[in-house]
Amino acid sequence: MGLVRINESRFDDIKINPMSKSFIFSSESVGEGHPDKVSDTISDAILDACLSIDKNSRVACETFVKSNQVVVGGEITIPKIGAKPIGEAINVEKVIREAIRGIGYTNDDDIFHADSVFISNFLTTQSADIAQGVDAAKAKGKKTEEQGAGDQGIMFGYACNETPELMPAPIMFAHRLGRKLTEIRKAGRLAKWLRPDAKSQVAVEYVDGKPTRIVNVVISTQHAAGVDHATIEKFCIEKVIKKVLPKKLLTKDTEYLINPTGQFVIGGPQGDSGLTGRKIIVDTYGGWGRHGGGAFSGKDPSKVDRSAAYMGRWVAKNVVAAGLASICEIQFAYAIGHPQPLSINIDAFGTGDDAKILAAVKKVFSFKPADIVKQLGLLKPIYSASTNYGHFGKEDADLPWEKLNKVAALKKAAK
Repeated sequence: MGLVRINESRFDDIKINPMSKSFIFSSESVGEGHPDKVSDTISDAILDACLSIDKNSRVACETFVKSNQVVVGGEITIPKIGAKPIGEAINVEKVIREAIRGIGYTNDDDIFHADSVFISNFLTTQSADIAQGVDAAKAKGKKTEEQGAGDQGIMFGYACNETPELMPAPIMFAHRLGRKLTEIRKAGRLAKWLRPDAKSQVAVEYVDGKPTRIVNVVISTQHAAGVDHATIEKFCIEKVIKKVLPKKLLTKDTEYLINPTGQFVIGGPQGDSGLTGRKIIVDTYGGWGRHGGGAFSGKDPSKVDRSAAYMGRWVAKNVVAAGLASICEIQFAYAIGHPQPLSINIDAFGTGDDAKILAAVKKVFSFKPADIVKQLGLLKPIYSASTNYGHFGKEDADLPWEKLNKVAALKKAAK
């Protein structure tokens, strides 16, 4: 049999070109009561509890939820307590129950309830084999500490100028819907029938690279029994969608799909299982910008899956804010225990000079794991603020990777 030649041109358009003439793109978000987000919330709550005791804690916490069960497992080392069990430093059960209570699973009819879930704890200490490559130590012949990456992997950062948050419009619109639903639910004045589990999705039509209209909006929200569909539909359209989405993008042809299956009473972990790290597209750019292989929640900043992805967002956002490009995607890679990135790449999608931007970025930023942690101040218990409605684009949460504090330096370096 002869060799088969692949027609490479067939694959040219697989990656979305934001400047292409016309297309429709959809992104989804999920509420904090979604089973996967319940798991993320618990994992990040445990991480923050550890960092509150010792900023040098090593945490890799996974959570599984189903029905009235919570299972936590992973590796945690808190240097201040030495070889003692984590339970002697933090009350894991209390942290879990408070996280669930904060989400809102406290209704009398909740099977998954903050006060009555059964908790299984399988947290152990971090492997010494991992620690030897990750912990900072003075390298031979060097004056400074060199901290290796916590794992191998590739990371991406992305920013664009189509929303005030410098994020893609579809994912930001989907997040706005979820946050509004949660705001109303927790205020407890309107729609007392709302429950924590929810999903949202927005399709946006682009013409010449610009958002021109919202094609359709999908909201699926859990609710108490006995509420008719018409009430839910009217509420979601009038009190949520039309309050947070740009009026100029909503047209007479915009389609609204509210609880499309009809009833949504059984939700959360009662209706579906949840696991930490399964919503990485929701957490990042809604599928518009690329994502590396690793999830974020439950990981301390020595894990580059998290810290380097935050670094990428910080870099890309400042590049766009500096006017060096209207779109910027950065990718870099690491090997476990190695302090330097193995590669760094910039793609401005034709809106800027890639080589010039990369040179400026290398002058202004350091991509060593220890330097990423230092530049962004990541040894603080700030991660619960990042868990829900995207880790990026939150300007009200005071997250360090969202700050535009390198714009002037990038402009100067690019001259």
